[in-house]
Amino acid sequence: MSPRTAHAVPAAERVDPDDRRALRAALGTFATGVTVVTVGGPVPRGMTANSFTSVSLAPPLLLVCVDNDADMHRSLQLSAGFCVSVLGTGQEDIARHFADHSRPVGTGQFDTVAHHPGRLDGAPLITGAAAHFECEKWRVHDAGDHTIFLGRIIAAAQEPARGALLFHGGRFGRPALSPREPGRAQGRAA
Repeated sequence: MSPRTAHAVPAAERVDPDDRRALRAALGTFATGVTVVTVGGPVPRGMTANSFTSVSLAPPLLLVCVDNDADMHRSLQLSAGFCVSVLGTGQEDIARHFADHSRPVGTGQFDTVAHHPGRLDGAPLITGAAAHFECEKWRVHDAGDHTIFLGRIIAAAQEPARGALLFHGGRFGRPALSPREPGRAQGRAA
C-alpha cells in the first residue's frame, strides 16, 4: 500500500464562485486576525475588519479592504489617513460592537470603548489592543465590490504579552501557542 492510499482522504467539496454564501464559507477557512479600522476628524468612525495585511517593510505599508457600500468606505475616501488596532484576546465584544450597524454615528460609537487619540487627526486607537498602526493614506485601488486602501505606517506600537483575537469559520477564537524553546528565536526555523 502506498503512502497516498494508506489513509482515505475525502474529496474536496466544490464551491461555486458565484454562490456568495458558499464562497464566503470557503474563504472563512482561512483564519485571520481581527482589527478595528478608525478615522478621526470631525466625525470619527470605526469598523471591524479582518481584511488587513502587511504589504511592505520598505516603505512600511499595510492594507485594509472595505466594502464600497460601507459607511467606512466614504470616511476613508475623505480622510488623509487611518488607524488600525489589532484586537487582542478578550476583545471580542469590541469586535462585535464595531461590526454592529446599529451603533451610534460619530463620537458616540466610542463612548463604551476605551480608546485614545492617534497622532494623525486624532483617529481613535483601541486601548488594550495587541498592536496599533497609524497610517497616512498612500494609495487607493478598486477591487470589485471592495476598495483596497494602502496606508504608509507613520507610527506603530505593540503589546508583546497580548495574544491576538482570531476569526475562523465565522467564530472568534485565540491562537494555541506553544511555549518558546530555550535558545530559539520565536518564529524562526533552526
